[in-house]
Amino acid sequence: MSNEPQAIDPTASGNTVFVYEAPVRIWHWINALCIGILAITGYLIASPLPSVSGEASENFLMGYIRFTHFTAAYIFAIAFLARIYWALVGNHHAQQLFKLPITDKEWWNGMIEEFRWYLFLVKQPRKYIGHNPLAHLCMFLGITLGGVFMITTGFALYGEGAQEGSWSHAVFTSWVIPLFGQSQNVHTWHHMVAWMIVWFIIAHVYAALREDIMSRQTMVSAIVSGTRTFRD
Repeated sequence: MSNEPQAIDPTASGNTVFVYEAPVRIWHWINALCIGILAITGYLIASPLPSVSGEASENFLMGYIRFTHFTAAYIFAIAFLARIYWALVGNHHAQQLFKLPITDKEWWNGMIEEFRWYLFLVKQPRKYIGHNPLAHLCMFLGITLGGVFMITTGFALYGEGAQEGSWSHAVFTSWVIPLFGQSQNVHTWHHMVAWMIVWFIIAHVYAALREDIMSRQTMVSAIVSGTRTFRD
């Protein structure tokens, strides 16, 4: 099946279409939880809390923060691998996160139309069963490429602490840190892309709520129930 977004007649109100299979919906919410935990703990790792009073051996606050960050990172990475698998065996909409139909002229035309919609230059957008072209591109950049980058650089930094002999050092640290020049560069890029993903998530939530209200199609509930309804 073609990977291009499937548009429907904007006047086709009342239609309910099954879009997101259960594994995609479960992954979405696990992913959202992991990103939230990673963002908070990552911020605290980069900007540690003031020192706590008392005997050092009785305080392990930063240790717990780092452990939580590493645990969420493992879950995020494993879930990402599971999501790749489901893209291979799931329906058309499960594949969109990993494919861009960049050779399709209609896809680019649809993206321009979506830009105009978000700039309030059109009254009603095209309605798509899955992601519209602009959302498709943003999800690919923010989640697919952003996720791969964060997993790669994150485990490279983790492997640096685990030292030689660990799987993470052999798989990631051994080539990622030399590629960036030094460890501090990896830290900087990991931190910068993390903030880019945070801003992407904010835009993603805004766009989903906006579409749910203004384009007369269910967006938020679709990732809970799996079905999208095109309202009057």
